[in-house]
Amino acid sequence: MSEQSDLERDVARLLVTSLDLEDVAAEEIEPDAPLFGPEVDSLGLDSIDALEIALAVNQAYGIELRADDEANSKIFATLRSLSAYIERERAAA
Repeated sequence: MSEQSDLERDVARLLVTSLDLEDVAAEEIEPDAPLFGPEVDSLGLDSIDALEIALAVNQAYGIELRADDEANSKIFATLRSLSAYIERERAAA
């Protein structure tokens, strides 16, 4: 299992809390595992979860994720990619 950075740990907690993931502990989310899809190692999230995540990220970090952004599949691919996007946006602000 890959080590989570501080931001990844915070974002993992945000995912667990905002999506009410009862069977998943934040520290158990593998940073490079897919968040979406049917893969065995993914969290199995869906498009409704993506909307919830976008809202939670906006509330927690003040970063707006637009539904029509072509980069969303890359941004939401893994905990690590989502955290990296948040970090870049915070640095640019």
